[in-house]
Amino acid sequence: MNKTNPQITQIIQILKEKSYQEEAPLWKEVARRLEKPTRQSAEVNISRINRHSSLEETVLVPGKVLGSGSLDHKVRVAALDFSQSAAQKIIGAGGECLDIKQLLEENPQGNGVRIIE
Repeated sequence: MNKTNPQITQIIQILKEKSYQEEAPLWKEVARRLEKPTRQSAEVNISRINRHSSLEETVLVPGKVLGSGSLDHKVRVAALDFSQSAAQKIIGAGGECLDIKQLLEENPQGNGVRIIE
């Protein structure tokens, strides 16, 4: 791992520790995806989240959420970063934007979380 952003490095470490403590493989998988080179990091548009999620679902994006497309249902989205338009569209649809650490604290087992990349 040779990430230069200390925040991402810290999140990866926390995810690995929590995965071990809670025996939750989801967090280890998210950490593995965050360790990828920046060129390969996930950038997911709102339209993809809309297609691959259902009402009231929790979605995790191991990267940035971009604002292209529209969202027609309420969904909780956890990601490293959100574009301004993406955050407005998620909140406008009645959803919620979360930091990955927030989701980890709320749901240490990682139950019912879908990874979209």
